Amino acid sequence: MFGTLVMMHGMSGTAEKMMPLAKQLVPNNWDVFCPQAQISHPILGGFAWWLREGENQANLGDLNINGIRKIHSTMNNTSPAINYIDQAYHSLNKIIEELPEGPLIVGGFSQGGAMASMMLERNIQDRIVGLILIGTMTINPKGLKSAISNTWQRPVLWMHGEKDQRIPISVGEEHIKIFEDAGWKVIKLQHQKGHIVDISQIDIMAKAIDSMADI
Repeated sequence: MFGTLVMMHGMSGTAEKMMPLAKQLVPNNWDVFCPQAQISHPILGGFAWWLREGENQANLGDLNINGIRKIHSTMNNTSPAINYIDQAYHSLNKIIEELPEGPLIVGGFSQGGAMASMMLERNIQDRIVGLILIGTMTINPKGLKSAISNTWQRPVLWMHGEKDQRIPISVGEEHIKIFEDAGWKVIKLQHQKGHIVDISQIDIMAKAIDSMADI
């Protein structure tokens, strides 16, 4: 089976910066596609899939642990019409419009990983054969739970840093637990670093992604 590895950058990232990692992870004979967000980050540069209120100020909400915990708690308990959620789904629609045909392995880092799991909420999920979630969280736990309860299971590769100060590992664990509780096969990789991709485990990651392509 041949398809496309789709890897999405994090907040203030670019497609160009994500491409080297994607090329190290792509299965043999698969293509690589790294979409780029369209929202310019006003302080950090680069691009974001969404921006929360206050991120054009010195106190960047997405870089604040308490802010991350607040957003996650809010989304677990209510379903408010929040602007950044609308931005994220608008970005998701743009990604889907740009996707090539055929089977997909979708993943990303930080915000990009959140976008990857959101794809399971759309019809495009029928083409997804695996997910890669790195240093990330879900911004819509209820939507994700509902989506994966009504679809077939597929493998998930999850990586998170124990010293992550942007998205605490406890928040990342809540994200991946949704898949585990639904019986999905999860490969979990932890490291003692912060909000990064642990390159020392790149071979393990590539092997896991190769197995997704063989399904």
